[in-house]
Amino acid sequence: MADNLLDDVGVLLRETADQVVLPLFQKLDDSDVAEKAPGDIVTVADRRAEEMISAGLRRLLPGSVVVGEEAVAEDQGLLRHLRGSGDVWLVDPVDGTANFAAGRRPFALMVALLTDGRPVASWVFDPLADTLATGRAGEGTYVDGRPIRTDDASAELAQLRGMAIARFLPSANRDRVRAGGDRIGELLPGQHCAGREYLDILVGRQQFAVFWRTLPWDHAPGALLVRCAGGVARRFDGTEYHAADEGYGLLVAASDRIWEEVRAALLDS
Repeated sequence: MADNLLDDVGVLLRETADQVVLPLFQKLDDSDVAEKAPGDIVTVADRRAEEMISAGLRRLLPGSVVVGEEAVAEDQGLLRHLRGSGDVWLVDPVDGTANFAAGRRPFALMVALLTDGRPVASWVFDPLADTLATGRAGEGTYVDGRPIRTDDASAELAQLRGMAIARFLPSANRDRVRAGGDRIGELLPGQHCAGREYLDILVGRQQFAVFWRTLPWDHAPGALLVRCAGGVARRFDGTEYHAADEGYGLLVAASDRIWEEVRAALLDS
């Protein structure tokens, strides 16, 4: 991977936000929003941003494959590339589309690079906050150019702050989260933008996040960033999360110790 790739992709995401996404924020017409599946919307900004990002990534890494959220909506077969060889980009052009379509924050642009099925680099950009996180496997995570390490100094349950949206969980998990929530310092309702949840773990605004659906473009970028910063991203049973996984349930935490504490409080029977 080229030494300047982290910077180049960051520039591409900023340019896409400036030229495509932000000019449409709070300016969408009804015709600019469509339902691609029941309860799952897409906007003209998602599609145009994915086109721009995908073209830029192919220029930066000739011969690479792009697996974008909107392209997969048209061709599920593209997901096979996540288990293949070579360089594969995962793209979420506007993470938090429901927020974006409603004219509210947060939303993010996200990219991850997999080589031979293994995540090697990722980017999460919140354009309204002007916050860019980048990371490369084995080399650490940076937020706005500064190296970041997640902190587990506040590992006591009563001091922890994190997100778990109980209503999206199966009934058994939902009941446990609701019962255990009183043991957590602050259980947050969620921001409907996975990218922002990961950013908030990186910068210390919260120490964990519990997700149920784990679509690869929503979680591969942030999971690598958290891991490179010293945190963990694992399924509820403790197995490591992988972008090609087809399962459900993910607990992301600032440290192994916090992951264990939160799982015991919210997910164990």
